[in-house]
Amino acid sequence: MPNDVTQILVQGEQAVAAFKTFRDSAIFTTKRLIVRDAQGLSGKKVEMYSLPYKNIVMWSSENAGGMFDLNSEVELWTKAGHIKLQLGKGVDVRRIDSLIAWAVLQ
Repeated sequence: MPNDVTQILVQGEQAVAAFKTFRDSAIFTTKRLIVRDAQGLSGKKVEMYSLPYKNIVMWSSENAGGMFDLNSEVELWTKAGHIKLQLGKGVDVRRIDSLIAWAVLQ
């Protein structure tokens, strides 16, 4: 998990899983989903999105049929809008789907 993400966790919050997207990272914690967006050629400029699970109202996951896919994605519909995560090679989209269900449906 990136060090800058560790620095923004609140007391009692723990990372559950982290996944690499094409350029970025998606980190599931016990309280929220953090999307780390590295920008620019060097990736030194970083924007982080913090999405509390209670704000996710619907989600979908898509892949080409295999468990590990080159172009799988997860879409989240929230109270604030719509977020699409394009996942990197080798990411288990069903594991992410399961993590979202665990977080949202508790």
